[in-house]
Amino acid sequence: MLKVGLIGFGFMGRMHFDNYVRLTEEGYPVALSAICDLRIEELKGGKADGNMSTAREVYDLSSYNLYDDLETMLEQEVLDVVDICVPTYLHAGITCSLLERGYHVFCEKPMGRTSAEARRMAETADRSGRKLMIGQCLRFWPGYEYLKETVESGKFGEVTEGYFYRGSGAPKDWFLDEQLSGGSILDMHIHDTDMISYLFGKPDKVSTLARNVLPGSGYDLCSTHYYYKDGKVVNAQVDWTLEGDFGFYMGYRVNFEKGNLVFDGNQLKVNPNDGPGFIAELSPDTGYYRELVYFLDAVIHDKPIVVCTPESAAESLEIVEAEVQSADTQGEWVVLD
Repeated sequence: MLKVGLIGFGFMGRMHFDNYVRLTEEGYPVALSAICDLRIEELKGGKADGNMSTAREVYDLSSYNLYDDLETMLEQEVLDVVDICVPTYLHAGITCSLLERGYHVFCEKPMGRTSAEARRMAETADRSGRKLMIGQCLRFWPGYEYLKETVESGKFGEVTEGYFYRGSGAPKDWFLDEQLSGGSILDMHIHDTDMISYLFGKPDKVSTLARNVLPGSGYDLCSTHYYYKDGKVVNAQVDWTLEGDFGFYMGYRVNFEKGNLVFDGNQLKVNPNDGPGFIAELSPDTGYYRELVYFLDAVIHDKPIVVCTPESAAESLEIVEAEVQSADTQGEWVVLD
């Protein structure tokens, strides 16, 4: 039985909590033993803010060991895995310390505040022999898994064009401090950057137009072109200034030589050029659930992390940094090594 400690009980911490509860109910050999957050007394009775819905509004944590100090939790609990859902700027320090002390670590995206931090995390995981996975959940999201399989199988030929988008209203608190979160490009847009790199490999260069709307938050919306030598046209956009009743949206449109796929976040329409279109059958499970199952299975059976290696997550952060550099120069192309 794997014993897990969860650090951070904001929106993503609660999303992970929901999935640990589900896994326990399904008989999976994992137990969420302890939860740690500096504000745990306040948060345990409050609602979560986020761009997607969690399973419940108010959480009953009476059956869990609660801590407001990480060191105290580690001293008093016997844990195999630590799940990190704290703010981005804290990821690297906590992750490296835990790996060095022998814990397996699941860390939310983005991997770190900088690519240098991300590389240090990957190197520490390799040196320690412990498993580290970053929560780039789109790699496990059924609608994006279908796209990955279509690209790799070649059943529709080569990709000619791809468009990826996500948007929501503005976040709160530390997210709006660029120094802490990196703004919408690092916090939100990195999902699509990571998926594009996962699908097509590292682009040769990027060009980004971006804009700051919210004071101190960095770039709040952007549009990036990713250049590949084979000529495919790939673009991704993000906007976290969509207020009113907009809510949250993610999706893509990818065109192939022999068909196209259009995903609206819930439904995936497949349109072959030589036949009628159809709605693809997808698993109802979210990427949040599927990524945890994958990671925990790798720990239990001592299998390598392949779908989302620390090195690949660090590379996605390097691409995002190039996008920010391009945005700072009004869209000039930035070549990637």
